[in-house]
Amino acid sequence: MGDRSIRAVPPPIRRSDADACPGALRLHAAADGPLARVRLPGGMLTGSQLAVLGELARRWGDGCLELTSRANVQLRALREADPEALAARLGAAGLLPSPAHELVRNIAAPPLAGAAVRALVHDLDRALCADPALAALPGRFLFAIGEVPLAADLAAVPATDIAGDPAAPAARAASVPAGDAVSATGAASLPSGDAFAILFAGADQGIRVPAGVVVPALIAAAHAFLAERAAHQPPAWRLRELPDGPARVAARAIADLPDISGSCVDFGSRGRAVEHEPGDPAGPPGTRGAGADGRGLVGRLAREDALEAAVGALVPLGRLTRVHLGVLARADRLVITPWRGVVVPDLSPEAADRWLRELSEAGLATEAGSRWAGVTACAGRPGCAKALADVRADAEAATRFVDGLPVHWIGCARGCGSPAGEHVRVEATPDGYEVSRAPNGGASVPVLGGDPRSAGEPAESPGGGSAEFPGARPAESPGARPASLAAGDERAGLERLGLERLGGVVAARRGHGV
Repeated sequence: MGDRSIRAVPPPIRRSDADACPGALRLHAAADGPLARVRLPGGMLTGSQLAVLGELARRWGDGCLELTSRANVQLRALREADPEALAARLGAAGLLPSPAHELVRNIAAPPLAGAAVRALVHDLDRALCADPALAALPGRFLFAIGEVPLAADLAAVPATDIAGDPAAPAARAASVPAGDAVSATGAASLPSGDAFAILFAGADQGIRVPAGVVVPALIAAAHAFLAERAAHQPPAWRLRELPDGPARVAARAIADLPDISGSCVDFGSRGRAVEHEPGDPAGPPGTRGAGADGRGLVGRLAREDALEAAVGALVPLGRLTRVHLGVLARADRLVITPWRGVVVPDLSPEAADRWLRELSEAGLATEAGSRWAGVTACAGRPGCAKALADVRADAEAATRFVDGLPVHWIGCARGCGSPAGEHVRVEATPDGYEVSRAPNGGASVPVLGGDPRSAGEPAESPGGGSAEFPGARPAESPGARPASLAAGDERAGLERLGLERLGGVVAARRGHGV
């Protein structure tokens, strides 16, 4: 692993003090009808579970499933759904193990994680659901096991993945005591020398635990967050919203850890708090080479530690249609990715070739050069009452492959579903689309007018590499140039940011309320 940059994570802009995250039981009243979000810890589910979700979408919703930026699944337009019957069907399929905890089963993991990390995800899910107090966690609170392209509140990352960590040698020397395995198929299957760093909103507070203590450590840290949250107004959704949150929550968690694991917890770098930024160019195990837009997780894939092959595909704008679902439901196991893609793992070479062909024939993107690589969008019209445009239709009409930054289309300034990393933001405004570089602001290019907007905290939302837009040249805006525009290379810069022909799309849509 190479050196990582160290940066501060700015606090989110709060839109409301109420935690209104939708779930499978708490449906969201969207413009197109009730919306249900089904949590998938680690993005994992079986083909038969996907078939149940597809059948529910056809019976009560719009017939499609949406993939979200946290690798969950949403059902839209559930106007005819009986909430009790919906919950019963999800429970029977194993997708709702604890109704009281359905909003807090937010666990991310690398899409190509090995068996040991997958078992840790399952063990953490069971531990969450078995703890009544943790049902009080906010619906946005996120756990992660392994490196993921998401801003986790609490994460357990292999200590060897943290470059320059002086505590890593000591942590690697720690071993899991006999009988301290989390489950028969879980963390104990990791080599006994493997250790994990517990990160708090990305900050490394120096806590190192062996694999067998990862789940108890995360549970202790979650309780510590709730204790700190109780003394904070307004109530914090995320750990980073608490004043000095990482240090305060870590200090509370440390008090409980020795009782859990005896001498196995290492605090060798306590007080050496740094910001840990995941996603270096090489990528961690399980996401290695995925890239900022997920292009590395398409086509035929292979983990370094496994003989089995896997096949990955991107889902255009994150919407699984009936055709897609009919093919994917035949898989034994599936993994949804944060890039709104899907992985079919644990395949023989022959099966991988067959799956690659079938996914491509179904209309999923199985090549890195697909025009859908890195293109995502919020729901937009007609599903969202706040949206100013049908962003999906515009993205569908406008997108072609350009090797540049990921592009995210949004229907308003809230920026739902925006990627955590650097990307191009295409925002609908009352006067047209405005294109800028995010998340650090930078220059913007208003198209047919409009002022730069700042986003609030991105909400989890569905989506769908870089885009080019049919139509005219963007309107002139003095001093507003794309941040990546190279001097003397204006056309190439516009193409990289997907601006070359944006104006025509906006002009064509103005009569539809844009």
